[in-house]
Amino acid sequence: MKSLFTMNSRHKKVLSLIQDNWARLFAAMGCMLVIAISTSATAFLVKPVLDDIFFKQDLLMLKMIPIIVILIYFLRGVGYYGQNYLMNYVGESIIRKLRNMLYDKIQDLPVAFFMEEKTGVLMSRITNDVNIIKAMVSTAVTASLRDCFTLVGLTIVIFWRDWEMALYAMIVLPVAFFPVVQFGRRVRKVSTGCQESMAELSSFLHETFVGNRIVKAFGMEEYEKKRFAKKTKDLFRLEMRATVAKSLSSPVMEFLGGVGIAFIIWYGGSRVINGTSTAGTFFSFMAAVIMLYDPVKKLSDLNNSIQQGLAATDRVFDIIERETEINDRNDPVIMEKKSHRVTFESVCLDYGGSRALNHIDLDVAPGEILALVGMSGGGKTSLVNLIPRFYDVTEGKILIDGTDIRDISIESLRHQIAIVTQDTILFNNSIRNNIAYGRPDASMDEVKAAAKAAYAYDFIQNMPKKFDTKIGELGSRLSGGEKQRICIARALLKDAPILILDEATSSLDTESEMLVQKALGNLMKGRTTFVIAHRLSTIGYAHRITVIVDGQIKEQGKHEDLLAKKGEYFKLYQMQFQDNHE
Repeated sequence: MKSLFTMNSRHKKVLSLIQDNWARLFAAMGCMLVIAISTSATAFLVKPVLDDIFFKQDLLMLKMIPIIVILIYFLRGVGYYGQNYLMNYVGESIIRKLRNMLYDKIQDLPVAFFMEEKTGVLMSRITNDVNIIKAMVSTAVTASLRDCFTLVGLTIVIFWRDWEMALYAMIVLPVAFFPVVQFGRRVRKVSTGCQESMAELSSFLHETFVGNRIVKAFGMEEYEKKRFAKKTKDLFRLEMRATVAKSLSSPVMEFLGGVGIAFIIWYGGSRVINGTSTAGTFFSFMAAVIMLYDPVKKLSDLNNSIQQGLAATDRVFDIIERETEINDRNDPVIMEKKSHRVTFESVCLDYGGSRALNHIDLDVAPGEILALVGMSGGGKTSLVNLIPRFYDVTEGKILIDGTDIRDISIESLRHQIAIVTQDTILFNNSIRNNIAYGRPDASMDEVKAAAKAAYAYDFIQNMPKKFDTKIGELGSRLSGGEKQRICIARALLKDAPILILDEATSSLDTESEMLVQKALGNLMKGRTTFVIAHRLSTIGYAHRITVIVDGQIKEQGKHEDLLAKKGEYFKLYQMQFQDNHE
């Protein structure tokens, strides 16, 4: 039974989660004991039914035994109900804790983790894998304990009835456990593949559902249908391999059980014919043995479920035990909310096996607006992502008011920073809650003031429920300009002294861009601001422009001065000027 009960540290952690439910667990085990005793009593009663009622024709026993049978089955029903309710309560409690642990860990992992992992795969860990663990805890473990209790009870009955015949019957049991162990190992191995394939399927669904407009725009429906069909076919093959492994154990155990019962019929029947045993004893023994082999056969199926659950446990704990390199130091510095100076000292960043930033030296004064320009892939976004510690520098350091940001509390650091990107991330919630996302305790007057400063108030007033209007998944009910102004209102309400604008107007039409630029003007007042801009026409308000090429600062200065140098900035300007006049 090694395959059934051997656990590593991860599996022990799952069991440790039941510590808040010990009382319910013991109560459930009491219910299982009632079921086991009632099952054993049923087999035990076969002898008095045959010998006392049918052969001796005892009228008293004829009246008493039916009452006892009714009582036994009533207790059995109560036991089943109590066991199912209590063990499901314990199982659901463990799963809730596991889901919370998994989600909490995922939220704490750095941005680099989300760049490596697929969203659908992570969703599958929280939903599909955890559900498999739930089946193991609330169903398989429950049945295993119940059947083990039943085995003990029935073993006592058969030894009580005929210990010699019981010894012969026990010879088959160790042999019967062999397929449980062997097939269980195969099930666990195949189950891991099934869970990985299901995660890939979830990821595929997420991508194609989110990108359904692109699928339709390019006429790729049939292509995506074929891709989905291939993935379901791969999953089908893995599921059938698991089915073969699970299905083979039961026939083998059926045969072994049949061999044991055939022997008992021959041996027990001989003892009855010879007069050394009664028919009641024999049939009571037979009933107990038949009932005994049934939980042994069930243990094979239960072991398959347990092995699937243990495989899912490993996948869940792969995430929970994952270490993050973005951590607080001991006794971190807590920053006060004020205007800040941000300094980069010989900063390097290695990402994806290559150097994204190479010895960046930059000093941004409090309240200064710094524009970062350059070709796509040059390192602009990587540079600003270092400020809130989405990544940590490979070499060098970043200072805020002279303090290394790695010495500052992560929570405190990020409270100082507001971000508006071209990817308008909004949530399927009310407009009010989206604006107050960084400050959920903000008053309605503060939310309205932020909306007005972001030039969003007027269109919000035209919405069906105004600030209580739900905006759909990722703000799907709003236009691009409206979504961007909600994001700006969110940043305004947070009132952070450091502001990062990552191509905040690049995907807007001219009219929307004008409104967003006005809103950004309100947002940048008095803040140390980093502006990543693709269109050079949108950075006229910058105090300084920095040109980044291949992860290095090539030029710095004002618009006119950089044009006069006729360097990298001049090339960018010429390219855009020509594009705009073609």
